[in-house]
Amino acid sequence: MRAAGIILAVSSLPSPYGIGTLGQAAFSFVDFLKQAGIRYWQLLPLGPTGYGDSPYQSFSSFAGNPYYIDLDLLQKAGLLKKAELKEVDFGDNPERVNYGKLFENRLPLLKKAFDRAPESLREKAAIFRQQQAPWLEDYALFMALKTHFGGGPWTEWPQALRLREGDALARYRVLLKEEIDFHVFLQYLFFDQWEALKQYAHEKGLAFIGDLPIYVALDSADVWREPEYFELDEEARPLSVAGVPPDYFSEDGQLWGNPLYRWDRMKEDGFGWWIRRVEGAGRLFDVIRIDHFRGFDTYWAVPYPAKTARNGSWRQGPGMELMGVLNNWFPQLDFIAEDLGTPAESVTRLLQDSGWPGMRVLAFAFGGEGDNPHLPHMQHQNCICYTTTHDNIPLAGWVKDISSSEKKRIMEYLFLESDGSIVPGILRAGLRSVAKIFAAPMQDYLELDEEAVMNRPGTLGGNWQWRLRPKEASPQLARRLRKMMKIYHRLESSD
Repeated sequence: MRAAGIILAVSSLPSPYGIGTLGQAAFSFVDFLKQAGIRYWQLLPLGPTGYGDSPYQSFSSFAGNPYYIDLDLLQKAGLLKKAELKEVDFGDNPERVNYGKLFENRLPLLKKAFDRAPESLREKAAIFRQQQAPWLEDYALFMALKTHFGGGPWTEWPQALRLREGDALARYRVLLKEEIDFHVFLQYLFFDQWEALKQYAHEKGLAFIGDLPIYVALDSADVWREPEYFELDEEARPLSVAGVPPDYFSEDGQLWGNPLYRWDRMKEDGFGWWIRRVEGAGRLFDVIRIDHFRGFDTYWAVPYPAKTARNGSWRQGPGMELMGVLNNWFPQLDFIAEDLGTPAESVTRLLQDSGWPGMRVLAFAFGGEGDNPHLPHMQHQNCICYTTTHDNIPLAGWVKDISSSEKKRIMEYLFLESDGSIVPGILRAGLRSVAKIFAAPMQDYLELDEEAVMNRPGTLGGNWQWRLRPKEASPQLARRLRKMMKIYHRLESSD
């Protein structure tokens, strides 16, 4: 069954409160997708963001981002007042997220909502708390401790808390009870709003594709809670960290800094840690795209505390042992492998053995010869074709930067007559490819340039900020996209 998707982070939705949320704009975007004949909404990770505001460096694999809780819905429920929302400074640029302002001003508003919550709502949160144990208890305590210690990473907490000594944990559960309850309440609000959106999307025949980073952040409840599954020393500090060697994106490679897994220990209990993690992602998404798939084959290990990723080494990953477990445990879920990067025969073999579709990216297709696997004629059905990803400049900006010879190759390949037709031409090429799903960032359908980039790998600051303007997801655009979906047989027969 052929289908199409659009990539848009929740943070990129329009709203008057500094960042996209799970409120009316999200429901309106579902309506837009339905009108456009698009069946998949692909999202970035939904967890609470940490270092560098990156959704790939979250405080938890299981929790939702409190920034995405819709304030209008809280106001309608009587938990916030309209005047309070108008008084808050969320930033002055509706096209960019101001994370500094959100950090300063959003949690105090949510605290007011928590303080005003009636008993009936607190009882619902208590039921949710019981259902989500044990991850939620440890996450709420983790966040309360972070607040108590001024926001610093858990690796700098007192030793008794770093090493999770029972007496210390019990003492702080009592001391920080109010703050712990607050973070539980935030998770209840997030998941309550998410479930409403997900149900609405399913009723419209839409499904969610969500990213699952291969690694978790060092400063996360995941690592603090179960350090035995990570390469840490006796003081709970990393021995080696994750990254990738020098590549297309960076001369020094990318030093991600995530702690590496102790795959031998994970294997001993049947990869239970991964089963729990994918189960959590499966509560959010219908399809899970696992980032950096090649790390399951071999992964780049960088000695800690190196300054760059240059001097790492390759190590063997779990391979099909883990893929087989996930396939057996989650027959109801579909997976996508983010298998980009320098192709390796062993990675290709692992992808084939897993049965998962890999990725083809059209922005990578035109720099070589006619056998480039990203070219539409080299693709196959069991792959997902993308124009670009969140780590690339949108097509319109990319076209400005490429050489005249590459532009000529694109125009010859697509039988185009002018530079101005390259972006629509690449979109049409992706839609008519044999790939079972074609997906593009919203920026590419809007033909936005480099100002609308989500992330520039290897850079810190200024990322994850782009936002959609209120009227850009217009009925006119929906009609144009629907026509394209019909031409290239990516509409459902019932549409």
